[in-house]
Amino acid sequence: MIISLEELDEFLCAKHALPHDRLGMHPVTKNGTVAGIVVRAYLQNTERCAVVDVSTNEKFDMSRLSDSGFFEVFIENRREVFAYQIAIETYEEDIILKHDPYSFLPTISLFDCHLFGQGKHRRIFDRLGACVREMNGILGTAFAVWAPNAKRVSVVGDFNNWDGRYYPMRMLGASGIWELFVPGVGNFSKYKYELINSRNELVLKSDPYGSYFEGPPNNAAIVFDSSSFVWNDQMWMEKRAKTKWHDTRMAIYEVHLDSWMRVSEDGDRPLTYVELAKKLTNYVKKMGFTHVEFMPVTEYPFLKSWGYQVTGYFAPTHRYGTPLDFKKLIDHLHTNNIGVIIDWVPAHFPRDAFALAEFDGTRLYEHEDERRGYHEDWGTLVFNYGRHEVRNFLIGSVLNWFEKFHVDGIRVDAVASMLYLDYSRKSGDWLPNCYGGKENIEALEFLREMNDVIHETFPGAITIAEESTSFSGVSRRTKYYGLGFDFKWNMGWMHDTLDYFSQDPIYRKYSHNQLTFAMLYQYSENFISSISHDEVVYGKRSMLYKMPGATISEKARHLMALYAYMWLWPGKKTLFMGCEFGQSNEWQYDKSLDWHLLKYPDHRSIQQLIADLNNIYGRHDFLAKYDMDPRGFEWISCDDCDNSVIAFIRKDIADSKMIVVCNFTPVERANYRIGVPEKCFWKEIFNSDCKTYGGMDRGNFGGKLADDLPFHGRPYSLELYLPSLGVLCLVPKRNTHRGTKTLKV
Repeated sequence: MIISLEELDEFLCAKHALPHDRLGMHPVTKNGTVAGIVVRAYLQNTERCAVVDVSTNEKFDMSRLSDSGFFEVFIENRREVFAYQIAIETYEEDIILKHDPYSFLPTISLFDCHLFGQGKHRRIFDRLGACVREMNGILGTAFAVWAPNAKRVSVVGDFNNWDGRYYPMRMLGASGIWELFVPGVGNFSKYKYELINSRNELVLKSDPYGSYFEGPPNNAAIVFDSSSFVWNDQMWMEKRAKTKWHDTRMAIYEVHLDSWMRVSEDGDRPLTYVELAKKLTNYVKKMGFTHVEFMPVTEYPFLKSWGYQVTGYFAPTHRYGTPLDFKKLIDHLHTNNIGVIIDWVPAHFPRDAFALAEFDGTRLYEHEDERRGYHEDWGTLVFNYGRHEVRNFLIGSVLNWFEKFHVDGIRVDAVASMLYLDYSRKSGDWLPNCYGGKENIEALEFLREMNDVIHETFPGAITIAEESTSFSGVSRRTKYYGLGFDFKWNMGWMHDTLDYFSQDPIYRKYSHNQLTFAMLYQYSENFISSISHDEVVYGKRSMLYKMPGATISEKARHLMALYAYMWLWPGKKTLFMGCEFGQSNEWQYDKSLDWHLLKYPDHRSIQQLIADLNNIYGRHDFLAKYDMDPRGFEWISCDDCDNSVIAFIRKDIADSKMIVVCNFTPVERANYRIGVPEKCFWKEIFNSDCKTYGGMDRGNFGGKLADDLPFHGRPYSLELYLPSLGVLCLVPKRNTHRGTKTLKV
């Protein structure tokens, strides 16, 4: 026996931190010269084994040094290492020829380690985690994990009976990365990492870079390579790269995959990714939305968190299929010209013991001081954005979704909590930055870098911030000292609008400023008018039941007026699923939307109105082109609070115009005069009181010819009939004096 008893005991007790120094094939020197070759292997379920020279088929029987399967052989007549395999005879008397994991060079280069340490490795998802690859013509899986303070790391799984003695990993220099290539391991193999952490505790951890996971309670990662998938979305990807989204129509349908539609006859299960591909695509096309936005699909163990407590930042959740199935869903949406945005959560992560928290016994991903590292609101941990490897982990996650899954955009959750060190904290419970301020400088730098990398790497990619404060420059380019997002949710507009519409109409005149105030800051950011899942849960009531009214029909009239105002107001659009047909109940994360409501006229009317508004938004290009440009908006009347009426113009710098008039009371306004910019026939192209939407068809008989009477500071005017709770759209038909009644789009 050449190995010392002390080192052998370290292997038997799974404490050896440098397995490649002893396992595998090594020259043995004596008096400065090579005396022979020693080969060692630690094998499960093995009665006898031998080293086989691949080139000559010569066999060298190995000696058993322990009952658990530690073998060694000294080959005296050899002076150079050679290619070999190990012939194993199991206790079941099977003969197996295996490649030795300890005969392979590292799968990660020193340059990879350097880039990772600098936080600049842009393809870290191809290095860390479990990557199926071919080494020296041999298929297997390269496992790699960052755990700089661990004293020993092994990969354990169903391929070694979850025994940490048999596949200990090596650390690559001072990088903190542990690595091992295991031949023969491939798709659907379950695994975790077994660590002796910095506190000498034996712990099992799921792979932070895992690409597929099983569900709770085991939460093991699963080896899965979907790189062979053939995409059919080349036309979409080419078009996306050339698209300027600020000038292009964006109507986003926000979806929670578990509760959009369920199969009641099959145990009330949610649809799979593959089932969603057809059903969701057809519905989104029918409704005229341009994008879907999935609430987090990154792996998460707790369904009630809706996906916002992420444990697998590189993996689509297992609940609806494999990563390959998720690619099929995106591919199908793309081939039908529908973009895909995913919610992404870098603001915090859960404390689950199997995941990122205190990964190697230290606060590796989170802050050491809980005054920066703990989220009071959610009971979660905050990423240490100042650590290079953590930034690389997060940016690598984003790039992974764009690169491997062809997503078109991300909506970053809870950005406000990242920007401020005192977010939701009492005085004395937070630490100031190096300048004594409350801004989280490391998080700001991270967000800027993330946005720059995305836009440089993936032309046409979209980044959206959910940011609830008035932090300046969220959607301004980083070269102009902004955060670099493309868009920001307009939370102020949303809160004011919902508050206004929830009031009894008799009191709305006292809150008229809630409609008009938004224009004071409308163009300070690139805004998306958004009504999201947060507004229809936790006792806030559904959109329909926020509305006043004694009957469903009355509530529906108010809701349709709100939606028409939202779609015709500047800004891109986001609407949560179920809101588009007036879901009655609050959203429930574990139940299907109430699709049966569509057998009732009021709900069908709301749904048709949304589809028609999307049609108007698409047919009149200048609406989208000037969503972010103040030259595309003019008030006609913003001060008629007594009647709760507003009127404005949407336009471009050429000659396209659209007049929007909104009456937000259930009182008809006959002979209501508004000023207009030119004398022509103004055709009524939309009326929310049309019979198609359950209304009374009260309107202006297809349009009106402008009078020479100046009004509202304009040289001409129209005398209109405003239906109760009605929204009208009129466009100029020049050189025309008569129109056709066209109340329906």
